[in-house]
Order: sequence, then structure tokens, then C-alpha cells
Amino acid sequence: MDTLRTLFLNPPSVEGFDGGAGSRYQARREVRSFWYPTWLAQAAALVPNGKLIDAPADGIALSEVVLMAKGFDLCILHTSTPSFAGDAAVAARLKEEYPRMKIGLVGAHVAVLPEESLRAAPSADFVAREEFDFTLREIAQGLPLPEVEGISYRENGSVRHNRDRTPISDMDALPDVLDVYKRDLTVENYAIGYLLHPYVSLYTGRGCPARCTFCLWPQTVGGHVYRTRSPRKVLEDMAKAGSLFPQAKEFFFDDDTFTADLPRALEIAKGLGKLGVTWSCNSRANVPAEAIRAFKDNGLRLFLVGYESGDQKILNNIKKGVRLDIARRFTRDCREAGVKIHGTFILGLPGETRHTVEETIRFACELDVDTIQVSLAAPYPGTELHRQASHNGWLARPEPGALLRPDGTQDSTLGYPDLPAPEIARALKHMYARFYFRPRPMARMLAAMARDPAQRLRRMREGAEFLRFLFARPEAAAV
Repeated sequence: MDTLRTLFLNPPSVEGFDGGAGSRYQARREVRSFWYPTWLAQAAALVPNGKLIDAPADGIALSEVVLMAKGFDLCILHTSTPSFAGDAAVAARLKEEYPRMKIGLVGAHVAVLPEESLRAAPSADFVAREEFDFTLREIAQGLPLPEVEGISYRENGSVRHNRDRTPISDMDALPDVLDVYKRDLTVENYAIGYLLHPYVSLYTGRGCPARCTFCLWPQTVGGHVYRTRSPRKVLEDMAKAGSLFPQAKEFFFDDDTFTADLPRALEIAKGLGKLGVTWSCNSRANVPAEAIRAFKDNGLRLFLVGYESGDQKILNNIKKGVRLDIARRFTRDCREAGVKIHGTFILGLPGETRHTVEETIRFACELDVDTIQVSLAAPYPGTELHRQASHNGWLARPEPGALLRPDGTQDSTLGYPDLPAPEIARALKHMYARFYFRPRPMARMLAAMARDPAQRLRRMREGAEFLRFLFARPEAAAV
């Protein structure tokens, strides 16, 4: 079937802004980092007459995007809460240049605020809610908007909401994203500080059974049922990935929690071991030791683990579902098995005090994982955290753009009676300094640089970026 010529666009933004559909928190990182725009790539794989442009990763300015968009009938922009105003401006510029182009918006923000998004972005013709893969294929095939499930659209000055689309149950029905990656992306442009470079990331499933109150994707797009591709299909994809991207030094499974279905993960790992693949994944801090060893024996290099806080009450408040003692044991088991950990922590969650901030810093130093990421609690619309913050008056600045500073780095929008938002924001740099300016992390870094010249050059560049971030004077918050 013929389809509209469709442009899938991750729009340009602040320099270094990582707003791709794979980003858990959309912001400019402390070190230049980019996730793959996997959600857009998945939809693009269903539309033969399409193209994916990842403007931030490729360093493409808006003027270039406008020129590259010539000849397309349909443009799909991925947007996010902090970048929405800028993304709407991109849509307006495209509509100004190409008035006949149909423009649609996708992403978690428009999924939960479809009518508000259309009113705030008058150049957009529709938004696709929740999972949008087959929704966009139907639009590209020319199905009239009133007949497309899962969208909200304009009609005679009003916003119409079509019925929801049933979530995809057979994930094997989706084509892989690898051909789109090969055709449209430059894998060398994607770098994450704790992953080998170059890396390739992809999903093997969607959804997460955990109920963390702050987590964006399960509460807005993915859902709480872990829907997965079969191990056979995953291994076929990985064999193909190895062939298409021989330069990739590591593959990352970006499922919210790859280890949520442990028997399946172990089956996939055995196949990856036979393929000789080096891989890493997201995990909770509760995988048993025997499974960790089995993963390691079959090519696992690193777990990305959300520890979030060193205070058990805060973990309970956010429904994390993991105890600190279990997290400590998991970390010890990983170290004994030789599995690296990138630990993520969040400051400013409900119940945070000066004391709990200090507890979290001490906990991170005690765990002494290989690398850490510190985030500021981000109350995204559609999450339980956002509802709590709105109800309890914790939003120091409720406007969506307040999640970022003018330079695109994260800012604190939550504040509490005894812990105001600016103090939470300052604690982020303090935690980074306390963790990394210790003998052990510095010795690990220097040892890795001594072993690998390529690693040495990379770490010197990233180290300079990190120090500039750490010691920069804070910019005034966006208003």
C-alpha cells in the first residue's frame, strides 16, 4: 500500500539537549550524552516511505530541518514536557514553510494532555496518544483522522478525541528498528558516559510491573504490564544488529526493567552468550546472585540500577518496592561476579529532608558503584508524583518549562516547607562532588584510562565537561 511521505523528527533544541524518546528525563546532561530515538524509529519502521531525523544528536539546526523537510506530506514530532514550547515553535515553522504538510505530535506529554497540547501548538493537526506505532501507520496510509483510534485532532475549531487504541499484545508483530537505525542514524553520534562507545540500544519489551510514583513511561505510554518480544525474536534481532553494526562495542536493552521477567531474561542471555555479544540493561536492585553470575557468564557487562534514595521511608513513599538491605546485597553480589553498576539517585522526592539527602549521599558512597547519575525529582504530568505535588502544594514553579534551566540542564521544581527547591538543586552538585572526589572512584577512572588509550581520550573530554558543569555558576531559573 502506498503511504504518505513521512518525516519522523526529533526536533532541534538547546545544544546538547537529550529529548529523544528513549530518554527517561529529558535534559542536557552533565556530560554530552544521547539516547537513541527508539520510539520514533519503531514507528518509522512501519512506514516504508519515511525518514527519521534526530536533530539534537546530529547537530542539525532548525533552518536545516526546514530544508530537509521539503517534499514530505506528514511530519511526526516527538515532544516532551520541558521541551514542549520549543517543539511547538518547530511545528509552527514547518507549517509556515509547508502549509499543506500534516503535523502530528507524539510523546508522553501529549499522551496525557492531548487537548491542552493542541491548543498550545496551533500548528499541529493531531496528537497520537499512548502507543502510536500502528496509529501513525494508519495515518500515513491515508486513513481519515476521524477513523484512527488513539488520536486527538482538530475539527472545525474544536478538538475531537477518538477512542483509545488497544495496547499491542504481540510485540513480535512489530518490525525491528535496526534497518531504520542503519539508514537514518549515525551510531557514533550516540554516547552515554557509562556505556562503551559506540553503543546501540533497543527495546525488547514495553511496560514495567513496578509502581514507582515518579517514573514517566509506565504511567503514560508503556503501562504496567511487561509486554515482550519472544526470546527467539530478540536473538534474531541481536544477530542482525551484530551484522549491521560491527563497530558497536556494546548493546543496551532499554526496557524499563529487562530483568522483570527473570526466566525470559536468562533464556535471552544464554543466546547472547552464544552470539558473543557484550550487553547491558536496566535492572532493579533485587536480582539473585545465581542469576547475576549467569548473566555475567553470557556477556553482561553492566546493570543500570535505580537506587533512588538511601532512606527507606522515601523508597516506601515512592512505592519503589525494594529494601535497602536487599539493594546492598545485590550490589555486593554484582561486585563479586564482576558486573559493573551505574547507579541512579533522585533528590527531592516526597519526604526529603536535609537529613535524608545526607543519608542518600552516604548510601551511594557506601555502595561505591562504578558510576552514578543524580537527578532532581521531576513531576511529569501523568505521574502520581505530579498529582501529589499539585495536591500538596509542592510545586515551587508549576509551568512545564520550569523543569529545565535556560542552558537545558535540570532544575528543581519541587520544594517542601523545610527544604526549598533551590536547596535541593544545590544538593545535586554536592552529591556528585562527595561521590566522585574520593580515592576509589578516582583510582578506578585512572586505571581505566591507563589500560585503554581510547578510553583515556574520552574520559579526559568527559571529565572536562563534568568539571565545567560542577563548578559553573548556576544560571537563573527559566521563567
